[in-house]
Amino acid sequence: MDSEFADIVVVGAHLSGLPLNDELVALGASFRRADRTAPLYRLFALDGTVPPKPGMLRVAQNGASLNVEVWRLDLRGFGAFVSRVPAPLCIGTVELADGVLCKGFLVEPIAVENSRDISEFGGWREYINRAEPAL
Repeated sequence: MDSEFADIVVVGAHLSGLPLNDELVALGASFRRADRTAPLYRLFALDGTVPPKPGMLRVAQNGASLNVEVWRLDLRGFGAFVSRVPAPLCIGTVELADGVLCKGFLVEPIAVENSRDISEFGGWREYINRAEPAL
C-alpha cells in the first residue's frame, strides 16, 4: 500500500450505490475492489440506525466470509472519514479472504446482543435485497 493512502473495508451503508457511499466519494475515495472477508465474522442488522446499517463482529468460532468493498483514501480523507464513524461502529483491522489485513468497519460487541444475525445472507447488500420489506 502506498504510504500516502489508506484502504478501508466497508460492509454496509457505505457500499457503492448505497445511502452513505457519497461520504466516501466526497472525500475523494476511489473504489478498489469488491472482496470477501476471511471466514472470521458475523454480520448483524443493527436496531435503530438511520439509514439502516449492519455491524460486523469478529468471532472466535462459527465465522462467515462476508461480501465487502475496499476503498482507498488519501491520509487526510481517511482521518476525516474515520473521525465521523459513530458508535457502536468502529474502525479496526479486518482480514480479507486472501489474508490481507485492512482497516475497516467493525462493531462493538454490546451492540449486537439483541440484533438479528444476518450472516446467512453473505453481506449487507444481499440482506437488503432479500430481506422483508419492513427494512
